[in-house]
Amino acid sequence: MDAEATTFTWTPSRIIQVPLRILMGVRFSQQSMSEHSLQQKLIAEFVGTFFLALTICTAAVHGSAGEYAPFAIAATLMVMIYGVGHISGAHFNPAVTVAIWLRGACDKDDVAPYIAVQIIAGALAALASENILFAETSVTALEMDTTQAIGAEFLYTFALVFVILNVATSDATEGNGYYGAAISFVVLAGALTVGGISGGSFNPAVTGALFVSGVVDVADLWIHLVPQLIAGILAVQAFKATQ
Repeated sequence: MDAEATTFTWTPSRIIQVPLRILMGVRFSQQSMSEHSLQQKLIAEFVGTFFLALTICTAAVHGSAGEYAPFAIAATLMVMIYGVGHISGAHFNPAVTVAIWLRGACDKDDVAPYIAVQIIAGALAALASENILFAETSVTALEMDTTQAIGAEFLYTFALVFVILNVATSDATEGNGYYGAAISFVVLAGALTVGGISGGSFNPAVTGALFVSGVVDVADLWIHLVPQLIAGILAVQAFKATQ
């Protein structure tokens, strides 16, 4: 079975709140996260990032969901955020982890292990999608206009991180039950809007999965990674400036 590669998608996210009080409403505080060991947090990050990347590679890269791929990706992201956010913060994204740390809502000692697990989970998900879910695959590397792709990855990574900081780490929105939906809708909007321009990654772990899948060439990795990391850092500054 041949599958045509279309790319887009997305990426992933972060949070510190949970649905409990009145239909969904209690915040994932640093205290609740500190109750879990680093091992538990890393397992949660692995599971969330793995299924996010698996959905991206299966639905978008290998085309199982066709034009509905962005919706499958956003849905997977949302349920994983609500599922493990109270354990690890549900970053699933190195750019988000760095931003959350710079914002002061992530322990410095968690940063490197989180990023390592996210990258590994993304790579393994790409391999699982290609070797377990499909008998045969046919993937064409994404051809990107450098300026347009950098712009797309920068703008929507900025939007993603800025929204995460505001809905999941701000005291002003503490107790909200919409954080997971808000984060996922940023990814959905980005995938639909610029997926055809840059692949719609907004996430270094997803870019790693796209690389393993053969969608992004090694020479083009910087077109994703540089704007993603810069956008995350600038989003922290924008967040702090608005508080």
